Amino acid sequence: MASKVRPLLAALNQSGKYAYREPDMRVDHLVIGGGVVGLAIANALAHRWPDKSTYVVERHAVLGEETSSRNSEVIHAGLYYPHDSLKTRLCTRGRELLYERIARSGRIGAEQVGKLIVGSANDTAYLEGLYKHAQSIKQHAPRVRLLNGEEARELEPDLSPHITRALYSPSTGIISSHDYLSDLACELEELPTGEVPDANVVLGTSVVRMDPHTPNRAALSKAGDDGSQEGWVVQLRTHDASHNETDSLLARVVINASGLNAPRVLNSLWPQASPSQWVPMYFAKGSYASYRGPGVKHVQHLLYPTPEFSKQASQRAHAVQSLGTHLTLDLDHHVRFGPDLSWLSPPADVSDWHLDDELGFQHDFWEKCLAPDPSDAWFDSMYEAIQAYLPGVSREGLQVDYAGIRPKLCGPDAQRFQDFGVLWHASRHVERQHVWQSSAAEAGRAASGLLVSLVGIESPGLTASLALGEHIVKELEAHLWGRHNPRGRARKYVDDIGHDAPGRMGIEDVDAKKQAKQAGRQTGRPAST
Repeated sequence: MASKVRPLLAALNQSGKYAYREPDMRVDHLVIGGGVVGLAIANALAHRWPDKSTYVVERHAVLGEETSSRNSEVIHAGLYYPHDSLKTRLCTRGRELLYERIARSGRIGAEQVGKLIVGSANDTAYLEGLYKHAQSIKQHAPRVRLLNGEEARELEPDLSPHITRALYSPSTGIISSHDYLSDLACELEELPTGEVPDANVVLGTSVVRMDPHTPNRAALSKAGDDGSQEGWVVQLRTHDASHNETDSLLARVVINASGLNAPRVLNSLWPQASPSQWVPMYFAKGSYASYRGPGVKHVQHLLYPTPEFSKQASQRAHAVQSLGTHLTLDLDHHVRFGPDLSWLSPPADVSDWHLDDELGFQHDFWEKCLAPDPSDAWFDSMYEAIQAYLPGVSREGLQVDYAGIRPKLCGPDAQRFQDFGVLWHASRHVERQHVWQSSAAEAGRAASGLLVSLVGIESPGLTASLALGEHIVKELEAHLWGRHNPRGRARKYVDDIGHDAPGRMGIEDVDAKKQAKQAGRQTGRPAST
């Protein structure tokens, strides 16, 4: 039952394990999280301010280990959300930016295959409403076309004869999320202009504590308050056997793009608050099945059933809480179905929410759920949902593929649309601020340090990622750094942050690469790596 699903109400360093430490170094931008959203924002910061230090920390040993690599890999058109919502504005703008980047880069596998949203005669009003909604979007409106059943089957002959209406979205596409992550990471080492930004990516490093920094006001009055001592003291734990202490840095701007754990970072701003006042974390599991068999021979587009049409096939919760069990394609046009939807509750005992291993890495309870449940009931439910629009598909052709966890701000009982949360907080007097501050102007004094928390960034987060970076840069231009970009000397990082470990890129590695590239350009010879 939905009422049994509990949120996780947690904060960084909730147990008090990590004591406060004065910072050893200073950076301009600290991005927490090396998924597509964190890397896209780091790219936007490095492009706009290449001489300001941008430092990305990712707790896993590889980039995009959580939601970024466990989704449908769809470039969404932006059809489903209220026209004035952040999801619509950032998805439609992000779609255009993403296609531009794909064309420019040449390193990202992608294809604009289009999609059909299909339904029966009972879904006519829904599809016509979706068509009118798409027409009402003012900027970067997705192109759509209403089709009858015969027109839909001309595009997709395998569709059920019960399909009588469809909405065609030609701007929907598919993308290799791994290629996209790699492209974003490469551009942090060298911009398309050939310039090397002051940007670094460190893997295997977790944020374990964050505090607003309160500089000595008397000392600042003598030296002049330029805001350089404002910001956040962030403590990092690098996961290797030789480094069991934390490093502490002062960041003027922190970008909290930690995905499933983003509310934990935000909640730590109010350690004395009751947990009931914290931002809740809900975890929605979506499982996928690959398919080899009959009934999809002619499929060339993504196929999405309408919510009500899905419900006719199955009464399971995923039919009403998501877009239904749809068909997607990979870049080799192999078929997969999903995701379904099931909700995860954290353990009742707080000590079971996370488990630290011998290297200090914190394993979350939901990591045990990162696989589909290959039960007969799961296959039956998946098959029943697919049969509604592709009756030629065989149950035997379905195989377990993968599962992902979506970060939700509301549980299964919620009936209202939940927008992306892009929340802004100033380091000065944070205790007086509200949780849901949606602009830098709401956060307070411009000289203060800023925290940007991205919470509930689920689908279409990948599509919106570049637009999120653009949005954050514009806010920082207006409320912190200004529109001018005077060049200054880049800050140097201390050597004991981000220790080397097998398979991981530390700060020293990145600095060596930068120096080699710069030397190669100066001599006219390619840099050796």
